[in-house]
Amino acid sequence: MNTLKRTLALVATLAMTATAFASCGKEEEKKDDNNAETTTAAQQETEAPEETTAEPDNDGTIDPSVKTGGKEFTVVAWNADDVPYLIAQWKGLSYDTIVQDLADGKVEGVNANILNVQGGQASEKYDQLFNDGSDIDVYLVEADWALKYINDDSKTLALSKLGLGDKDFANIYSYTDEVGKDSNGVRKGVSWQAAAGGFAYRADLAEEYLGVKTPEEMQAKIDNWDLFVDAAKTISEKTSGGVALADTLGGLWQAFACGRTQPWVVDNKLVIDDSCKEFADTVKALWDCGGVTKNTQWTDEWTAAGVSGKCMGYFVSTWGFGGFFLDAVGGEGGEQYGKWNVCQGPTPFYWGGTWMVVNPGTDNGEEARDFILSATSDEKQMSEYAKAKPEYVNNSKVMDDLISSNTVFNEKISGNFKDGQNYFAELAKNAKEIDFGGLITPYDASIKGAFSNAIKDEFLDGGKSFDDAMETFKDKVAESVPDLEWDD
Repeated sequence: MNTLKRTLALVATLAMTATAFASCGKEEEKKDDNNAETTTAAQQETEAPEETTAEPDNDGTIDPSVKTGGKEFTVVAWNADDVPYLIAQWKGLSYDTIVQDLADGKVEGVNANILNVQGGQASEKYDQLFNDGSDIDVYLVEADWALKYINDDSKTLALSKLGLGDKDFANIYSYTDEVGKDSNGVRKGVSWQAAAGGFAYRADLAEEYLGVKTPEEMQAKIDNWDLFVDAAKTISEKTSGGVALADTLGGLWQAFACGRTQPWVVDNKLVIDDSCKEFADTVKALWDCGGVTKNTQWTDEWTAAGVSGKCMGYFVSTWGFGGFFLDAVGGEGGEQYGKWNVCQGPTPFYWGGTWMVVNPGTDNGEEARDFILSATSDEKQMSEYAKAKPEYVNNSKVMDDLISSNTVFNEKISGNFKDGQNYFAELAKNAKEIDFGGLITPYDASIKGAFSNAIKDEFLDGGKSFDDAMETFKDKVAESVPDLEWDD
């Protein structure tokens, strides 16, 4: 890609940005090939945080600058998957009726503003709420666009101002802590869940085609990406290309991207490191031998491949085992139900997760603090929530205790695993090994999506060279992140 082309992309993007500002600041949303919502770079850009680089000591008291005593405590979320149940746990209310009770205004002093949109659409809705001066005390953000708010002191409050510090979050998984901190290392958000992933596979097919009988033996077969490709080739050869080891390119990318050792942007320049070429070579080998299906995530074909037996394994996160993955086995009582095991896979990874942040304009500092403590710090509350929801909570001590006591978190989900395997025990291994220190940038969502699209559309489907595919990738990044510097 030449300088002129990149400059023209920048000019075009700035023109569109100006138009967007003239239209009440609304930005267009984009979806990557994995159907994950992403945001434009203009959405990601934020003001430099004014906080200091060190977390101040605190004695558990709320800073005088934070208002308290407001009439109604409002939590804002894009759907009702989590917030109602977190409120129920906090207030000691029934999980069975909490959604309707909140909708009917029966929970005194608490309002759950459920926007009923996809997670990727929430950012625009939040901006509207802030612009309108709507009541917001606590709201939820996703990892892909969390920094838009976490790096903006006018939108998120340092949790230290609620009297919350390291002692309150001593056992949260380190990668979740990194996501919740601004560019100065100030903790602005905290998650109640850890979304660590693993590789779930058909145990009967693994024994038939790879000769493995236990998750430990399977892990040894796919412990790195070279071994993963070798295993996929073996399965393909033995099935004449009829069975793929991996579900989708999207699933592979979710796992592979967590193994990067450099951030996407360093010194305001895009970083295309060796891992990018490694991913391209890995997926090309799998694509050519039929080791990964050519289905797209979130489609019927994606899950149908598991039901039919054409796909032997899925990259799954904690939240997915009772969701899309259960669909991929045909549901409880389906033909493939109960035939699966899970192992760590080629690399530790996470997929998804949600963080609580606090509006600096809150007038309910005490309720915000107590709600956050209930969901993310109180070990008794978190343990009960993990079992009742069920949820893989963001507390290593709580999860280790529950796993070691062979807790059955959900009978339907647990029943899908051969020999009663404790699937959370495998995910715990990855949760402890994920290391995101210094790797997170505000542009990750758009850059990751542009890269995976370039690999699929240009390199795999288009037959272009890796270098040419990367030129397309750079073009897309130049459009979405116009302030980056380029060497050519």
